Amino acid sequence: MIKIRKVKKYRDPDQKPARGVYILPNALTLCGLFLGFYAILSAINEKFIHAAWAIILANIFDGLDGLVARLTRTTTRFGIELDSLSDLVTFGVAPSILIYIFALDDFGRIGFAVSFLFVACGALRLARFNVQTSVIKSFKGLPIPGAATMVAALVIFYIEVLDLQPEKNFFLLFLTVVLSLLMVSTLKFRALKEIDFKEKKPGWILLIFMFLLFFIFILPNISIFILVSLYILLGIIENIIILIKQKRQTLEVQDEKNKNI
Repeated sequence: MIKIRKVKKYRDPDQKPARGVYILPNALTLCGLFLGFYAILSAINEKFIHAAWAIILANIFDGLDGLVARLTRTTTRFGIELDSLSDLVTFGVAPSILIYIFALDDFGRIGFAVSFLFVACGALRLARFNVQTSVIKSFKGLPIPGAATMVAALVIFYIEVLDLQPEKNFFLLFLTVVLSLLMVSTLKFRALKEIDFKEKKPGWILLIFMFLLFFIFILPNISIFILVSLYILLGIIENIIILIKQKRQTLEVQDEKNKNI
């Protein structure tokens, strides 16, 4: 008896994905948008912890939608625009309303202006990112999710760790201004895209990753605040070091030119 072998059909890598697959990354983006809308309503109702955690959890969907779109090759212009609008609401409007009602309302018009500054700088940051044509692995300016997460982590830290409801807190007013300006700055901040996961990595990186997960799981109200603060501070320090090196190089070049004259 002759056995007929079934020929396996291999998918052509250039073949377009099924239409239904395009829905998945956009659905994840809408989940993040939902959390941003929930954060706004929670902040208005003075449920600050709920609002802060909604903003932090939205980071998961913000990372997943882009990752799924790249893996399934379903990146579209529509998805990019939807993601940008979702980020503006979730990481721009929501944290600005949260920090205004939580801490800046006592400053009157100044607090209102600073809260709007956060939204405006976030919008400018997103617009600048959208018009970039080249593939850039590092971020130019503090990413808006990072600034929003810092605001949310601060609110959680004040309520759950310090057990304080700030009244005319100048530190939070100043920090909101700093975060706003960092978003529209030209400082370089590291991105996850800079890590090449295809290359073999030493085991200590996996240990650090496991330690971070353990740290976040055990002490979420403190760990997120510490990690985001370190990310921002290390980014600023790295840019200062780069600036010093560039100045030294320019001085060395000028000295060589002066010697040759």
